Amino acid sequence: MNKEALKNSINKYCKVKYGKSLGEAKDYEIFNALSLALLEEVVDDWSETKALYNQGKKAYYLSAEYLMGRALGNNLISMGVYDEVKEVLNELNIDLNAIEEIEEDAGLGNGGLGRLAACFMDSGATTNIPLQGYGIRYSNGLFNQKMVDGAQMEEVDTWLKYGDPWSIRKDDEAVIVEFSDYSVKAVPYDMPIIAYGSKNVNTLRLWQSESLESFDFDLFNKQEYTEALKCKNDAENISRVLYPNDSKEAGKLLRLRQQYFMVSASLKDIIRTHKAKFGSDFSSFGKEHAVQLNDTHPVLAIPELIRILVDEENVKFKDALSIAKTVFAYTNHTILAEALEKWDVKLIEKLFPRILEIIRHIDFVFVQELEDKGYDKEAINEFKIINYNQVRMANLAIYVGFAVNGVAALHTDILKDTELHNWYELYPEKFQNKTNGITPRRWMRLCNQELSAYITELLGTESWVNNLSELKQLEKYIDDEAVLNKLMAIKKTKKEQLAAYIKEVEGVELDPNSLFDIQIKRLHEYKRQLLNAFYILDLYNRLKANPSMDIPNVTFIFGAKAFPGYVRAKAIVKFIGEIAKKVNNDPVIGGKMKVIFVENYRVSYGEKLFPAADISKQISTAGKEASGTGNMKFMMNGALTFGTYDGANVEIVQEAKEENNFIFGLRVEDIEQIGGKYNSKEYYEADLSLKTVVDALVDGTFCDGGTGEFQDLYNSLVNEGDTYFLLADFVAFKEAEDKVFAAYKDQKHWAQMSLMNIANSGIFSSDRTIMQYANEIWGITPKTVK
Repeated sequence: MNKEALKNSINKYCKVKYGKSLGEAKDYEIFNALSLALLEEVVDDWSETKALYNQGKKAYYLSAEYLMGRALGNNLISMGVYDEVKEVLNELNIDLNAIEEIEEDAGLGNGGLGRLAACFMDSGATTNIPLQGYGIRYSNGLFNQKMVDGAQMEEVDTWLKYGDPWSIRKDDEAVIVEFSDYSVKAVPYDMPIIAYGSKNVNTLRLWQSESLESFDFDLFNKQEYTEALKCKNDAENISRVLYPNDSKEAGKLLRLRQQYFMVSASLKDIIRTHKAKFGSDFSSFGKEHAVQLNDTHPVLAIPELIRILVDEENVKFKDALSIAKTVFAYTNHTILAEALEKWDVKLIEKLFPRILEIIRHIDFVFVQELEDKGYDKEAINEFKIINYNQVRMANLAIYVGFAVNGVAALHTDILKDTELHNWYELYPEKFQNKTNGITPRRWMRLCNQELSAYITELLGTESWVNNLSELKQLEKYIDDEAVLNKLMAIKKTKKEQLAAYIKEVEGVELDPNSLFDIQIKRLHEYKRQLLNAFYILDLYNRLKANPSMDIPNVTFIFGAKAFPGYVRAKAIVKFIGEIAKKVNNDPVIGGKMKVIFVENYRVSYGEKLFPAADISKQISTAGKEASGTGNMKFMMNGALTFGTYDGANVEIVQEAKEENNFIFGLRVEDIEQIGGKYNSKEYYEADLSLKTVVDALVDGTFCDGGTGEFQDLYNSLVNEGDTYFLLADFVAFKEAEDKVFAAYKDQKHWAQMSLMNIANSGIFSSDRTIMQYANEIWGITPKTVK
């Protein structure tokens, strides 16, 4: 990189965009100018990549969310110029870290599904796979979380307040999306996904919904100003907020509009590129395009493709359905019924009656096929796409899709053996497993530069960043005390950095010499943050009774967002907040333990939390977590997994061995054996320590502000059956934590356990996952820009 040219380019953009010299510019202005200067460096490679990919088959990833995080630092790493740019900025008296911190996390996703999509985009580029992402450019994301007196409050996410220098608006490629009541314009914004180690630059295309007219001039002229802007507001609402609250019909309709908006715009875009190459010949469509449906949110793409082919391209329905069966593949991310979307027929009919007609026709054809195979009416009812006045999106995806995959070995086995067993018997050839992965560029090379540099030093090469299996070579240092000491020193550094950040932004002092026990993930009952909270409260009670208890100092860190309409999840946040106030303000404890619920957990916060963790809490009810990817990020950064035998935890302990982690609690087979016989009250009444912490919800120990939310949590456990087996796993949880405390006393052995996790994390690279998708589902080979 030409350093003087970069300086000149940054100066130029400061002047052109803000009318300021570099010396006058604010941090966010420098961020934008630097980003535009760097974008200038890759646009030619980006154009070459697009031209190269258009020569053959392409895959398209359709996802409702992409939890991208910040762009600047990751792109600097991918371009291989992080240190050079840091030097340039130092010469200009600019702190790169301060510029990185000013960037807002892109408000385009929320949980693991969205972060997985982001990792896949990174790996698609780095493995040179012709893969393009499609999604929605949410103007306000999910929400920003504020912790007020220990409770969650939601504020608008203004991620675009400083602009979006890493996206290019393509007005000339906008398309029209039609609903029954109005039409909108879908405007594409293209985000470059820069490969690490090659010149390839892939594309994430995000659609922004806009009105066909800026306002109704006649109404405005009549001074009916609010009505004059109604069409504009209705259109912009579609891409305003990720996962709008859908507790009422208006919210459900908005979510449904979002889904159709995304898939209709994306398919029109794909068909446009196809026609530019092949004209109106769609016979080869499935050979040229593979569409991966990331969960059920984009499944409306199936009837929409058929609608476009039949209504706009004069393809017969039978042929259009046959084409669709060669194009779509479906990733199932959960066995939870709430996440396998079912849409009321009346809602679909209200927004797009033609789509409902097509779904009915697909269902009719499917039922005929089942009858021909000898299925009786009762069995067919389980398969039907439309039943009980609901459209079952997973059924539609599995019937039409040519491949169906789970996201961890255990999850896929559960799908085949129980949850989707009837489908597996019908279409065994469709089912595959694709264990999730994470990108080592962001989750190690960027966020843990100290550990990355040391691994490169030990291995003598940086090729491990693109071939993570090379980390296996680190096992040869398992008895090297100098290496083990260095690993622990790096961990201490990352804990100090996190503690400094939390002190700055949260005002809470943490002891970096304490054991950092971290649970960060979406807030949901099955993820059992409440079980962790009960343990912490019990430990506090024991410490109060015996302040000289022989345990290391320990810091418990939570991070999670609860959906605004998810009352129980928000009650759990409040309960943890109440525990934190009690523990942290008690002088008797004397710093022996600390509890913090970090505010507004997001990717950029995660980049500080994952490298600092000693313990990775992955405690979902066995069989409920499809995979998890946070567990992989912790593992790669040397944390030990404290978890149930669930999701990718199973594969983590297979790789790094159970003796190097802490597995506890009921397993899937145990829960199956218990069946409907589980009596949570027996556990509640049999263990005084458990009863004490559960009673703390209702005995006046803590206050929920008179909302009754804590009583509801109590009832869910004691009177409503404890769906997620918190009480059954409490004793095993305590025993496992005792093992953690005992193990932490032997720092050399702890370092060995940590090293074994790092060394065996290679299989969890999303590069491996995306290559499996390319080879085993999409039928696509890499294409490299020369």
